[in-house]
Amino acid sequence: MPARRIDTGEGRDALAAVTAATAAGQKPPRPAHATAVRYLLQLLAEKAPGNSVEVRVPPFGAAQVIQGPRHTRGTPPNVVEMDPQTWIELATGVLTWGEAASAGRVHASGVRADLSGVLPVRP
Repeated sequence: MPARRIDTGEGRDALAAVTAATAAGQKPPRPAHATAVRYLLQLLAEKAPGNSVEVRVPPFGAAQVIQGPRHTRGTPPNVVEMDPQTWIELATGVLTWGEAASAGRVHASGVRADLSGVLPVRP
């Protein structure tokens, strides 16, 4: 069953709630955090459709993006994984790919696992 599409208003509201909580030094509410992460993954998948790179943001979601060879079994050859806060910062342009990679906040493997050309997604 495909994931439920997140409405633009719902996604932006969740992102605003996460941003406000983070700015106040508070832990974002889990439902808003999950929705914001999934919404930004959805925007990435729309911006860079494909199946050659899997972007993982545990525990909230994952998306397959970028045109190229499709994998069908097991772990894909191109994987990018990061925590939810790093993903939100990358997707909204607060953090660049280079900054995140050099700080060790992104774990990327595979020749297509550089997302610098498709980030930020700017909701």
